[in-house]
Amino acid sequence: MKLLSILLATFFLSTATWLGDFNAATTEATKEDKLILINFSGSDWCGPCIRLRKEILESSTFENYAKDHLVLVRADFPRQKKNQLDAAQVKRNEALADKYNPEGKFPFTLLVDKNGKILKSWDGFPNESPEAFVSDINPIANASH
Repeated sequence: MKLLSILLATFFLSTATWLGDFNAATTEATKEDKLILINFSGSDWCGPCIRLRKEILESSTFENYAKDHLVLVRADFPRQKKNQLDAAQVKRNEALADKYNPEGKFPFTLLVDKNGKILKSWDGFPNESPEAFVSDINPIANASH
């Protein structure tokens, strides 16, 4: 039983926190001197979005890296009624899309600095391992310090 408790604690501690508010993310990024990764997703209808989340963004490799280097923001645009977001979150997501994803690409992932300047983007599913994805980010994160 003790082992199960440790495993559960480890699982919940290692899960990355995704914010829904870009303004809160910029505040945190400024305070902690981190970059921001924005992921535009259609969580319940976009196959490549689901694959990106499961294969890369929820991998222990990415989550362990993100914990120390990134502030994570997800702008989700679900279509199924049961997954609809509250009106305030929809408004925040739409405002973020107007600024960073006006063409409505899914998935679309951006690495931005604390001022919102785009440093790198991934259009669609990045066909690479979580390790390679982190390797794309790491030199940019190191250069920004």
